[in-house]
Amino acid sequence: MESKDASDKLKQFGPPSGGNSGLYLYRDSSFGAALKKEIQVDGKCVGKSAPNVFFYTEVAGGKVHAIPTESEFSPNTLALMTEAGKNYFIRQYIKFGLLIGGADLEAVSEEKGKLAVSQLELAAVGSCSN
Repeated sequence: MESKDASDKLKQFGPPSGGNSGLYLYRDSSFGAALKKEIQVDGKCVGKSAPNVFFYTEVAGGKVHAIPTESEFSPNTLALMTEAGKNYFIRQYIKFGLLIGGADLEAVSEEKGKLAVSQLELAAVGSCSN
């Protein structure tokens, strides 16, 4: 986990730097608590999620970004068009699978995302298997 100060600062939901967009990627459910699922943005590892954590990263505004998450057999990918100066909220959730639980992503409203992230802790950027 990152420091409480870093977490609290990001929970102020300030604007991203320069011509960037901010991405809050979070997991707010304890369903599948033992499962840690990778999240990437444009081929760059953000980390492995766990229940009740969020990640934050900035991406170039005015572009479509690929946000894949590890699932049971192959990644599930969300394509998101971003606008410079805005924050976006992406919820990762665990779903039933044939052998193990898989993960998927959904873009949520700013209101819903802020409410969820305000209850979570900032995870440290981690490593993925690729």
